[in-house]
Amino acid sequence: MSQYKVLPGPEAFLPPAAASMGNVLPDPGEAHIEGEIVPVDEAYEVAARKILGAKVPTIFPGPLVLWKWNDHVAEKATALRELANEVPMRLIPMADYRPKYPKIEAEFEINPNHPNLTIWHNKIDVCIFIGVHCHMANLSLKIIRGGTNCYTIAMCAMAGHEDACLSFRDADLAMITKLREAIKKLKSEGVESQAIPFQQFKMGRTGIIEQPA
Repeated sequence: MSQYKVLPGPEAFLPPAAASMGNVLPDPGEAHIEGEIVPVDEAYEVAARKILGAKVPTIFPGPLVLWKWNDHVAEKATALRELANEVPMRLIPMADYRPKYPKIEAEFEINPNHPNLTIWHNKIDVCIFIGVHCHMANLSLKIIRGGTNCYTIAMCAMAGHEDACLSFRDADLAMITKLREAIKKLKSEGVESQAIPFQQFKMGRTGIIEQPA
C-alpha cells in the first residue's frame, strides 16, 4: 500500500480515516507531517512556517483547555494566549460538548459539530486543535479535510491524530512554549507573519472588559 498523504482538501464528501489507509501514530519524541513520521523538532519548524504563512491562522481550544479548569489548565491557557499573540492568531473556542447529566442538550452534545462551517465563514487556512477530546478531534479533522482547504495542526495530549495534516503527541505546556519559540526564531530570521490584521477584545464574566484596539 502506498503512503496515504494527509493533505488539505477538499478531498471528498466522506474522506477515509487515515488509519484505515495504513497511516500510524508517532512514537514518543516523534510527530507526523502529512502522514509521514518525523522527529518532533522538525515538526515545530514546519508548523511555525505554516502558521506564519497563513492569512487567517486560528487556534481552536477545546473543553480540556477552556472548561476543565484547574491550575495546570490555567498555565496551558496562558501559554496559548501568548502563542496567539506572537503570530498573531485568532482564538475561536469550541462549545462545551460534554454531556451535563442528568439533562442532556442534544443540539450541543449529540449532534456532530460542523467545524467546516466555522472555517468557511472565517476563511481559515491554518488551524490548531488543542484541548479537544480525541473522539471529537478525529471526527472534526475528517470533516475539515473533506470539505475545506484548511491545513490542520493537532496538539494532542495522548498519542496524536493521524487525520491531521500535522500532529504532535504528548502535548503539554512545554510543547506550546517550544512552538512559540520556533515562531519567534523564524521571525528573528526575517520571516514575517502573513496574517490579516484583526481586532481583539477581552471578555470577563460580565461581558466585554476591553474594547477592540
